[in-house]
Amino acid sequence: MQQQGPGGPLEWTDAPDPVAGHGEVVVDIVATAVNNADRLQAAGHYPPPLGESPIIGLECSGVIAHVGDGVEGWAVGDEVCALLAGGGYAERVAVPATQLLPVPRGIDLADAAALPEAVCTVWTAIRDVAEPAVEGLALVHGGSGGIGTMAVQLLTARGYRIATTASARHHRMVRMLGAEVAVDYRSEDFVAAVHRATEGRGAELIIDVIGADYLERNLASLALDGTLTVIAAQRGTEAEIDLRWLMQRRITLRAMTLRARPRTGRGGKADVIDEVRREVWPLLEAGTIAPVIGAKLRLTHANEALALMGGDESPGGKIVLVR
Repeated sequence: MQQQGPGGPLEWTDAPDPVAGHGEVVVDIVATAVNNADRLQAAGHYPPPLGESPIIGLECSGVIAHVGDGVEGWAVGDEVCALLAGGGYAERVAVPATQLLPVPRGIDLADAAALPEAVCTVWTAIRDVAEPAVEGLALVHGGSGGIGTMAVQLLTARGYRIATTASARHHRMVRMLGAEVAVDYRSEDFVAAVHRATEGRGAELIIDVIGADYLERNLASLALDGTLTVIAAQRGTEAEIDLRWLMQRRITLRAMTLRARPRTGRGGKADVIDEVRREVWPLLEAGTIAPVIGAKLRLTHANEALALMGGDESPGGKIVLVR
């Protein structure tokens, strides 16, 4: 699916069949999933990295249709899910073999489309974080979204107590996923809630998708030696910081993105995929964590899916688009 111009509706158009280059495979897409980056790109605010497909879509699941030169360990007919820099809202996509993951045992092929972007994003945010102290708490913003539901589960599996911000109608869901404290971001103060839950110590870790609008309150929520990791900036990219506060409380401020990482090399997507397959895939296959699917629509209804994700009635978890 493509647009005639930024901000316009997505439309089905004909495009040349993708060809597997060296180290790539072509995947027949069964499903893709909706991400906030898709909404931004559709609005003309988040173009793909140079050289990547202009077609929207950062992940997919499907069946390998062709294997290019230099690919080992994958064969035509393998069921896979894939991390993409673009191209998911389509019938076929060419993807580096280093960005493929096998569909976890026990996970439906279409549901697996909801995994690569969320799991890889959350993993990059938490992989270098120390093990929690006794009764250590992590605050996850947007806990009912695709990223948030995965973060709550993975941090719970790592031994953290979890506080999360979410709309009141999603509190039951986030608690079922492992959250101990659910804060209605519209009417409650998450700083106060965190300090109540920790007897004033604060959160050891915060995973933030909001950005500038939450920066001051996030810093006020952190414990000594706490870490704030920003993985998205849905409400602003510029804010002021009192460096004395960071210094006195020994706070670590980290920020990262996934889409712009190189395919290979230090910190590249290939490294992230390798770590995720080794560290997270066993948790999926054991049923310790699982993709949370809030809605499934046909890919032909992608415009409705993007509107649903950005609206007040957005479902919890991921929206999956099935061909």
